[in-house]
Amino acid sequence: MRMQRVPSLVDLCVQVAIDNVRYLGDVGETDFHLLERILPHCTLDQLMHIEDCTEGTDLSPVTDILWNKFYERQFGANNTNVVVERMRKNKVTFKWKQLYEAKSKDMEEAQQKSIDRLRQLYQKEDARKQSRQVRVCTKVPPSSRKRTFYGGVNASNICNTKSGLMKKAKLEFLNSREVKNLAAMKSKVVQRNRSVAPMKKPVVSSRFAASSSSKLTK
Repeated sequence: MRMQRVPSLVDLCVQVAIDNVRYLGDVGETDFHLLERILPHCTLDQLMHIEDCTEGTDLSPVTDILWNKFYERQFGANNTNVVVERMRKNKVTFKWKQLYEAKSKDMEEAQQKSIDRLRQLYQKEDARKQSRQVRVCTKVPPSSRKRTFYGGVNASNICNTKSGLMKKAKLEFLNSREVKNLAAMKSKVVQRNRSVAPMKKPVVSSRFAASSSSKLTK
């Protein structure tokens, strides 16, 4: 039966550091061969925090390869290859942390420019819509005529209007053909009655009346 290897004290310390990597800060006094086992378990923010907290020690011999992986993961393999080719062609070398920070800054500036451009477009569109909605209105002075409760003219004006309409209707009625025919017929009847002489009642004298009454009494 094969015996299980007992972890050394160093292995136990490294495992404890890995389990609590989010709490690490200044690791300047830690050997690089131990950091090579611990720091690959850090996230980007955790690695940035450890390097910012570590003073007096350059961790790039351990962290440069880690930043290279973060760069490729964030910006793609094509951009990473372009950077490598440019450094080889220009015979210069930059730390991948610096390259990552510079690329992130460029991306933020480009994004901010895009946001500003969109904001300007929205502002222009809003101004154009508001210019279409605004209309110059001239103030009309209130009318001197009195208004009724329902917003109409005064009652006297209504009465005058009604009387005028009645007069107009009456004139139209009097000037109509039917009324004229009736008037003509009436005038003919009046003329006919005037042409016939009236019958006179017989006049009885008082003497004749007295003799007649005496005869009747006998």
